[in-house]
Amino acid sequence: MPRILSSRSLTFAALATALACISTQPAIAGDQGPSLPADMQPTRLIAQQQIGELRDILKHEIVQISVRAQNKRHADLDEASIVAIDKQWRAERKAADKPLISATLSNPLSVYLLRMQAQNGGLYSEIFIMDDKGLNVGQSSITSDYWQGDEAKYKKTFLVGPDAVFVDEAEWHKGTKTWRAQVNMTIADTKDGKAIGAAVFEINLTELKRRLGS
Repeated sequence: MPRILSSRSLTFAALATALACISTQPAIAGDQGPSLPADMQPTRLIAQQQIGELRDILKHEIVQISVRAQNKRHADLDEASIVAIDKQWRAERKAADKPLISATLSNPLSVYLLRMQAQNGGLYSEIFIMDDKGLNVGQSSITSDYWQGDEAKYKKTFLVGPDAVFVDEAEWHKGTKTWRAQVNMTIADTKDGKAIGAAVFEINLTELKRRLGS
């Protein structure tokens, strides 16, 4: 396993834990907002180059090891157990004590994802990764739920195949006055190419357009 938890990384881990304690809103604060400009269409802005960069992030050893390990731990997890874990996560979002959320946000994979988000200077507003059942493995910030298996971000990626990419519709974020869209993709095992999980990258389209323009 790569040496990720340096003293600098521990700072990220502390930040992730703090986020778990103070964040109470979903990553996307959707609002009707203005009409989406034609040049802000996600499928127009997000090119193969960006998709390739996202795939490179998912090939990192900490992603691969973390997803494989959780798949193994959850191999015999039944539907009732999945529902119970998701219910615990949702309850912790409103509680002072957040053991599951804090443990997830401070694990090595979440530290890595938080670092990727920080290093890209506002391009990614959120990154999270799921196992083969749609349960969170790691994330850069708190999500509204722990199980994504009933959502398109999982159904249109992991269940489709190892190369699947699903770009969702753009949403207006009132707080930052930016357009955002989620790029959802299957995580392929670097050893055999098989699907092992799925990932969500929430892209700041406003920032992406600025970079492409410059």
